[in-house]
Amino acid sequence: MSNNILNVIAFPGAPNLPTFAAMEHGQFLQRGFDVNLELTPSSIYQAEETAAGNFDIICTAFDNVVAYGSGQGAAGAGVNPDYVVLMGATQLELSLITAPSINNISDLAGKSIALDALTTGFAFVLFDMLESAGIARSDVEFVAVGATPQRWQSVKDGNQVATLTIEPFTSLALLEGFNVVAKSTDFYSEYQGGVIATTRSLLANQPEKAKVFIEAYLKGLTWVLDPSNVDHAQTLLSSRMPQIRQRAMLAVMSSLTSPKSGLTPFAALLDKGMDQVVDLRKKYGSSSSPIAPVANFLDLSLYTDLEQSSR
Repeated sequence: MSNNILNVIAFPGAPNLPTFAAMEHGQFLQRGFDVNLELTPSSIYQAEETAAGNFDIICTAFDNVVAYGSGQGAAGAGVNPDYVVLMGATQLELSLITAPSINNISDLAGKSIALDALTTGFAFVLFDMLESAGIARSDVEFVAVGATPQRWQSVKDGNQVATLTIEPFTSLALLEGFNVVAKSTDFYSEYQGGVIATTRSLLANQPEKAKVFIEAYLKGLTWVLDPSNVDHAQTLLSSRMPQIRQRAMLAVMSSLTSPKSGLTPFAALLDKGMDQVVDLRKKYGSSSSPIAPVANFLDLSLYTDLEQSSR
């Protein structure tokens, strides 16, 4: 008898390693599921495909959940992916990488910067960085390019001079001679970057899919964060992301396994980090309508039961 299918969509990046590990070690198969993992080219594509009913689990930025839940999603008012957060994933360190000729944030005045979309949480982090250097949004050109691989490639090709990256793309940029002129961790003590989400419809009608993913992901996360597995974890990440050069792997793994810049132990959510995301959306978002309390974007019932039983 064939297994059930769990359709998962995620942004490209090293933070997918717990999911890779769960797949590699048969955690989904043990629970009767095969996984179809798709890497999204942009937050807009992710939202549109989720709204169309094509995905069960969404690995996304917490701000995307807040944005669409508040009628401010980058895909527009007609797209409602109905996101709800199941558990945390990453603190996520966002690095502002620049062309070799750019040595500080103030050098970006009059230049072109690549973003995923102009109304996402990561864009708001960039706006905050620019504001700290006295640069108004009108002083630069923002270009919507897509997810981190596309943005990094666009900067590498010289189409823009800067963008925000996560690992492994930050370390790859440094190896290519590009600069890091700011990091989100320089600005915020906590920032809720990635989360594991589903749709409210799936949670109501097929909760077993969410439960299976939570169980398998937590197993994968525990394995990744176990120092005794570091060599095997590096080999697995390298096999899934061959663009990571071996000399960058140590920096990538160090950032990924640090709770200050990468995966969050036990997939916990960061209260102050979620508040920081909401505060930035209130400051830079496109709507004057109030944003609901953080609790409105969460349903942690399955996670709480499973995580407590796994400790």
